Amino acid sequence: MAIEVQTVTVGPFAENCFLLRSEGSNRLLIVDPGEEPERLLNAAELMGGEIEAILITHCHVDHIGAVSSVAAATGAPVYCPRLEANLLSEINTIVQVPGMGPYEDYEPDELVSGGETLELAGLALDVIATPGHAPGHVTYSVRGEDAIFSGDVLFQSSVGRVDLPGGDGPTLLRSIQTLIDGHPEETDVYPGHMGPTTLGAERATNPFLTELSR
Repeated sequence: MAIEVQTVTVGPFAENCFLLRSEGSNRLLIVDPGEEPERLLNAAELMGGEIEAILITHCHVDHIGAVSSVAAATGAPVYCPRLEANLLSEINTIVQVPGMGPYEDYEPDELVSGGETLELAGLALDVIATPGHAPGHVTYSVRGEDAIFSGDVLFQSSVGRVDLPGGDGPTLLRSIQTLIDGHPEETDVYPGHMGPTTLGAERATNPFLTELSR
């Protein structure tokens, strides 16, 4: 089995929202619908699929601004990090960027903390706790497919910022080490910003990872 992934980059922060499915399936998952819900729903329609679940890596507003609209349009349940559920249910309290919002609050349907395995849209996804950028941040790893959806933990030649509330640099590096230790080097990384990469490429060239054990 292989997966198909489509990236839709949305909003003023150029956040990557991902639509994924088993190759040839009409059952879709969507990761981090941050803005522009109509574009996301149109992309799903063009793929010829229906969104069965909404997965959130963390609840910074650029990753959750379209959650309520996509959930209302599709009826798909929302999987949200437990430690950050209040940010989704009170989303306008965290919007501090002029010109963004207002958004609709959403009470998550399912809470995740890391350690769970989700069986959704014919795929098995392991939920991995990866705090550091945000306290409740999780990464979704597609079992058997060498693919992870890393939110704002790891980017091409960079890592998530740690100067926002709840951020912590050493914690972030430990989270990245967990991903590296638990996956092959060829694992595809689908990050919340910038382009896709692999764990091996980042381990070898990312200047922020020189402290990690080789």
